[in-house]
Amino acid sequence: MRFVRQAKALGLFVEEMRAGGEACDHRGLASNHVAGSRSAAAVTGHDAAAMRVAELEKVYADGTRGLDGLSLEVPAGCFFGLLGPNGSGKSTLIGMVSGLVRAPAGRIFVFGRDAVAEASRARLEIGVAPQDVHLDRFLTTREVLVYHGRYFGMAPRAARERASELLEAFDLVAKADTKPNRLSGGMRRRLLIARALVHRPRLLILDEPTAGVDLELRRELWSYLRRLHRQQEVSVLLTTHYLEEAAELCERVAFIREGRLLAEGTVAQLVARYGAADLEDAYVEAMSG
Repeated sequence: MRFVRQAKALGLFVEEMRAGGEACDHRGLASNHVAGSRSAAAVTGHDAAAMRVAELEKVYADGTRGLDGLSLEVPAGCFFGLLGPNGSGKSTLIGMVSGLVRAPAGRIFVFGRDAVAEASRARLEIGVAPQDVHLDRFLTTREVLVYHGRYFGMAPRAARERASELLEAFDLVAKADTKPNRLSGGMRRRLLIARALVHRPRLLILDEPTAGVDLELRRELWSYLRRLHRQQEVSVLLTTHYLEEAAELCERVAFIREGRLLAEGTVAQLVARYGAADLEDAYVEAMSG
C-alpha cells in the first residue's frame, strides 16, 4: 500500500510521538486488542495496572533532572490526571513510557509489560495524542486514520473499518475526504485523538489536548473525551494545565513537581487532604508546600 511505504520512509510515527483505584472502573479490556498482535494470556495479571512506574529517574546529559524517583500507578479503566507546572517531569514521563526517551528496564510497566524489555508489545497498548498538532496535510482525514492503522499492522480492511468507526464517533464523517489543513481547530484536535485510537490501544495518553483552544471548543472536547472513555473502554492518562478540566474529567489525579510525586487520589481526597475549597486550591497549596 502506497501510504504504508510512505510512512516507513518519512517516519511519521516518530513525528507523531515527538510532537487506589476504587474511583475507577476496572474493566476487562481484552476485546480491544489488535487481532493477532496481542494475547490476553500473555499479559502479566488480569488486573494489571494500565501503567505503573517504580522509582523512575531521569537525568539528561546536561545534568537536568527530569524525574527524581517517581512512583505512580494508573489503575486499569481509570481517567487519570497528571498535574504539575512546566518542568515538573510530565513530558519526560510520557517520553519514557512511549519509548522516545531512554529509560531503564524494570521501572515502567504497561498492563504488566515492561515498557523497555518488551517495548514492541508494550507500545501496542499505548496511543498518544501529543500537544502539538502534527497531521499530514497531503492525506485526507480518512487516509490519516487508515495510514496509522496500517502502520500498526492492521489489515487493510480492518484499518478502513476502524477509520469509519472513528470518523463517526468523532463526528468527522462529513470531513472524511477533506485535508487536515482545511479542518477547524477543534476538528483537528478530534482527528488527533481519533488517530491515537486507531490501533485499539488500552492506554490513551492525552498531552494537553485542549491547549490553545477557546472555552467553547474546550467544553466540546470534554464531551468527546467522556464519550471515548465510556464507549472505547480505554484507560486515559491526561496532562493539563487547566485545573477545571482535571476536576471535570478525572477520577483520580496526581500532583508532581520537580520529578517527584507530591500527592495522588480522587479530587475529593486531594481537596480534603489540603483543606481546600476545590482542586485548584489544593493544587496551589501542594505546589507551595
